[in-house]
This record gives sequence, C-alpha cells and structure tokens, in this order.
Amino acid sequence: MQLKKWFPVLCLALLFVSLYSSTALADSNVAGAIEQTWQAAAGQIKSVVNSVVFPAIDLSLAILFFVKLSTAYLDYRKHGQFDFTAPAILFFGLIFSLTAPL
Repeated sequence: MQLKKWFPVLCLALLFVSLYSSTALADSNVAGAIEQTWQAAAGQIKSVVNSVVFPAIDLSLAILFFVKLSTAYLDYRKHGQFDFTAPAILFFGLIFSLTAPL
C-alpha cells in the first residue's frame, strides 16, 4: 500500500534529476583560462588595494601613532620617562604602509 503512494513521487523526482543533470565537460585548456582570468582580475585587485585598503591602513596607523605619542608625552610629564618603543613601531609601520603602493 505504501509503495503505491510513494511511486509517483519517486518517478517525478527521478524525472527531475534526469532532466536537470548534465555532463560538465572541461575545455582542453582549463589552466590557461584560469590564468587569463587571474591576470584580468589582478589589475583590478591591485587598484582597489592601492586606492582603498592602504589609505584605510594609513589613516588607522596615523591616528594610533598620534594617540600613542600623546599618551607617551603625558606619561613623560607624569613620570619623567619617555617610552619610544610604541610610537617608533607605529611610526615605522606608517612609513612602511605609505611607501608600500610604490
């Protein structure tokens, strides 16, 4: 009894599977197509990174540098010792990120 209920559903499912399944044949030069696509996209990726990502990093590092420099100065006024380590690391990171697109 149960088989009579499910038989049309099973037949319909098999029909859909056979209609929508097709064989995917690769072209003979798949690697060449991938390299061509990557070469086309590489220029766009480079322009986005140079015009969006690096300026965002530069802005963040500049803000962090000036904040750290001011807190180091306030610590100098309070304790009499100036810590160069954190501002120097941020400064050289900022110089590196400013010159990276070149």
